[in-house]
Amino acid sequence: MKKILLIVLTLISYLSGFSQVDSLILNNGNVIVGELKSLDKGVAVIETDYSDKDFNIEWDGIKKLYTTTSYLVTLENGKRVNARLESSKQNTINLIEENGTINSVKPEEIVFLKSVDKGFLDRVYATIDIGFDLAKSNNLSTFSARSTAGYLANRWSLDINFNSMYSTQENADATKRTDGGLSYKFYLPHDWYIPVSISYLSNTEQRLDARYNVLAGVGKYIIHSNHAYWGVAGGASYNNEKYSPIDTSSLKTSSMEGYLGTELNLFDIGDLSLITTAKVFPGITEKGRWRADFNFDMKYDLPLDFYIKLGYSLNWDNQPVEGAEAVDYVLHTGFGWEW
Repeated sequence: MKKILLIVLTLISYLSGFSQVDSLILNNGNVIVGELKSLDKGVAVIETDYSDKDFNIEWDGIKKLYTTTSYLVTLENGKRVNARLESSKQNTINLIEENGTINSVKPEEIVFLKSVDKGFLDRVYATIDIGFDLAKSNNLSTFSARSTAGYLANRWSLDINFNSMYSTQENADATKRTDGGLSYKFYLPHDWYIPVSISYLSNTEQRLDARYNVLAGVGKYIIHSNHAYWGVAGGASYNNEKYSPIDTSSLKTSSMEGYLGTELNLFDIGDLSLITTAKVFPGITEKGRWRADFNFDMKYDLPLDFYIKLGYSLNWDNQPVEGAEAVDYVLHTGFGWEW
């Protein structure tokens, strides 16, 4: 009966002119016919011609699937292939490549899907959230914003982020902090990758007008599943700094550093997701100097792609300039939207 229903729904979709026909059979026996758009962080997204909203379905809630669309498929072991998907009788999924090669994998081994038939905008993602506080005491006001944007290709990804905080109050200097960056990852076999990034930081707490940091290295995902990502990386970085309003003629404005970093992304916790990144920079040309950057974001998803977020960023320098603090941090709470 299920097979008959699947055939009928598929024929209806073709007759209605739907451009792509992918079929999902859920664990409860329901059948959804439409276009499987993606799988990320354990959630599959399918678009149908009979609903004005996409369906979000837990990946482990899908019993069988059959696609005509070709996808960039990422497996738990880091392997990446372009293929369409078809469930088999052995409770596995066949990845059928254009050249006819068939690889059979368990459903839980598939951790990411993205249609390769999509255009540029379908590979772009972005988030933005803002927070604002106002207090009568000393006319205190604080504005903060955190934003990200990115693009995912078959073998590489590009991410951009920009964060800002500005606070003013009577009888005190304004407090400012701005950071941002551009990061590139090239994905290698067996979950290895090459990270390259350029970052910028400015804050009044550490009397830092500008810090530009360029790093490159090699990394590997230790965990890469439908529940979590955890990667570690290491390499070298070039650091250039400008401080104000002090005279920096006696200071080194540029230096070489080592680089050790880790990133943990947890998302199989309902509508809540957590992402943490930490980087440590031991000095090479400045012996004895150590720096560290830490970021934490907790996001709770709301309907219509809105969300609320709690973010925390910290920067530490064991050799701050005269009159500056060793630690600067900002705690951000905001309301945002993602695309």
